[in-house]
Amino acid sequence: MTIPRLLAFAGSTREASLNKQLLRAAVAMAEGAGAVVTTVDLRELAMPLYDGDLETSSGLPEGAKRLKTLMVSHQGFLIAAPEYNSSITGVLKNAIDWASRAAPGEAPLAAFREKTAALLSASPGALGGLRGLVHLRAILSSLDVLVIPEQFALGKAHEAFDGTGALKDPKQAASVKRVVERLWSVTKRLSVPA
Repeated sequence: MTIPRLLAFAGSTREASLNKQLLRAAVAMAEGAGAVVTTVDLRELAMPLYDGDLETSSGLPEGAKRLKTLMVSHQGFLIAAPEYNSSITGVLKNAIDWASRAAPGEAPLAAFREKTAALLSASPGALGGLRGLVHLRAILSSLDVLVIPEQFALGKAHEAFDGTGALKDPKQAASVKRVVERLWSVTKRLSVPA
């Protein structure tokens, strides 16, 4: 049996992003649980804003093609999503929009259908980006992604990490671990061939 794989990414382009820090901690926990994880940085994909005219004239940009290829070849997604103005970031929505576009001869939503996802967020604010996760859950669910019920929003994230990038609070670390272990467990069960 082929071992399923998780694709991890943050909805931020900032180098010092708190969500990227949270994602790195979560990836280490997922790998500790036996998951095979690939991490991609949306900044490196350099996708232009979605434009239907651009798609018609030139097809998908190279960064969008690379993201779609990764999404299709992975069975689950681990996403750390910053909250901007009570919703998700433009860069994350743009990535989702490009990845949702079908190439000629490709099944609709090939990058999303029958995939699993776990959601995390980090913010200096008290709610930890929780409001944005509501929107992200709705978007992914509408694209046929099974978003697990467990999620984690890290408030006061600018104070939450130690010098090694680990979460200082054992309860917060345990919460993140529960999320990633549940994602891995569900993804493995759903990836068993019929």
